[in-house]
Amino acid sequence: MPRSDSFTARVRGASHIDFKTSTTGVAAKAMRNELSALVNTVKDPETRKAFDTEMQSFFFLFTRYLSDRARRQELDWDRIESPSEDKIVPYAKLSSGSPQNLNKLAVLKVNGGLGTSMGMTGAKSALEVKDDMTFLDLTVRQIEHLNTTHRVDVPLILMTSFNTHEDTLRIIKKYANQQLRITTFNQSRYPRIYKETLLPCPRSADDDKKNWYPPGHGDLYNALLHSGVLDQLIAEGKEYLFVSNSDNLGAVVDDKILQHMIDSQSEFIMEVTDKTKADIKGGTLIDYEGSIRLLEVAQVPNEHVEDFKSVRKFKIFNTNNLWINLRALKRIMESEGMELDIIVNPKTTDDGQAVIQLETAAGDAIKHFNNAHGVNVPRSRFLPVKSCSDLLLIKSDIYSLEHGQLIINPLRMFETTPVIKLGDHFKKIAQFQKRFKKIPKIIELDHLTVTGDVYFGRNVTLRGTVIVVANEGQRIDIPDGCVLENRLLSGNLNMIEL
Repeated sequence: MPRSDSFTARVRGASHIDFKTSTTGVAAKAMRNELSALVNTVKDPETRKAFDTEMQSFFFLFTRYLSDRARRQELDWDRIESPSEDKIVPYAKLSSGSPQNLNKLAVLKVNGGLGTSMGMTGAKSALEVKDDMTFLDLTVRQIEHLNTTHRVDVPLILMTSFNTHEDTLRIIKKYANQQLRITTFNQSRYPRIYKETLLPCPRSADDDKKNWYPPGHGDLYNALLHSGVLDQLIAEGKEYLFVSNSDNLGAVVDDKILQHMIDSQSEFIMEVTDKTKADIKGGTLIDYEGSIRLLEVAQVPNEHVEDFKSVRKFKIFNTNNLWINLRALKRIMESEGMELDIIVNPKTTDDGQAVIQLETAAGDAIKHFNNAHGVNVPRSRFLPVKSCSDLLLIKSDIYSLEHGQLIINPLRMFETTPVIKLGDHFKKIAQFQKRFKKIPKIIELDHLTVTGDVYFGRNVTLRGTVIVVANEGQRIDIPDGCVLENRLLSGNLNMIEL
């Protein structure tokens, strides 16, 4: 017979929660030991100290993940409500701002992404998007125009990742003589975790890049604080930070939103815009038990994913253009800390092993700030380039450039932009460039779908609805100077009037 004390211990351990809690403790201890071993692989004392701080931040995130997993606390779907009207302010109601407010502003671009989905190997912001200018060129041109026109000093801050840092430092050298100051800092580098063992993939601090990951744009707050950039901005007299993704070409400084932030004494503003069927995955603002929160698709229980994607219940989505009060951010980071909901991102390694990345979203910080709310902005402030279909639209005659800002062509009859869907043959940049001798004229286009092995000649004009389908084993060449209006082109080159 077992001794009574071990028996009662065993009975107590039968509870599911107790089991979860005990395994949580074991996993946390094992992770702590592994992270200590990683820190000890760094020889230089200064580098080791910085790396140790980073691993402590990761460990805090990891232990939160373990406790969330043990509790299995999901959002109660029935308690989710649409935000009240005063929490989503229409852009049309904002009044004009004073250019002098710009002296209190800094602009931050999240610049950690690689253009891997578009077949790029370097920093995505180095991609040429319009008139031989890159994402970064356009941002620099915009801010330089602000500074020279209004005689203000708006600095540009680039948050890079370990994937893009070297690339970015090399690229920004060409802006040395421009009228703006550029600061870069590196966001955190966290170890990927094996799904089965919950142990870190890297064996040393300088292990292969593929064993590490940048933990999402929610890491912005941590990285701003630890890099010293937050204190530096406050010391310079900056009070507000405008944050956006570097691939969102609509995210330009707007003095109306800045003025509204000052007038309403809001510590945090999220730009949202009306949802269309193309935006079903974008995070949305909700009212949860009386407080405003960001809800991401990854947090939605499976049985409610279709409800989440519906335009009926959730009419707006987060553009990830955020306006933040810097002093409020410092107060939160130093008092309560920034506890953002953890998004578990499952991945598979090259050798087929299941790993997870623990990430966070920057917009989720809205719940920590006083008087935080959304501003419903025009769609023109959300122009991300996530695919070659997006790139075709930006490169086309639908848009022109004015001081680095995209302006919709006044000859376009409709306010909406055409829907463009390019198939897999156009997925990578190199293929896209090869298949378009020149970008077609699409000022009168409503919808374009292209699939299969298709090539476009020079000076092609597309109008109305155009569908081009090259069947398996066939190729379609659209000749120079061709005009296609309401046409369906199929693999045997039949031209059918739509």
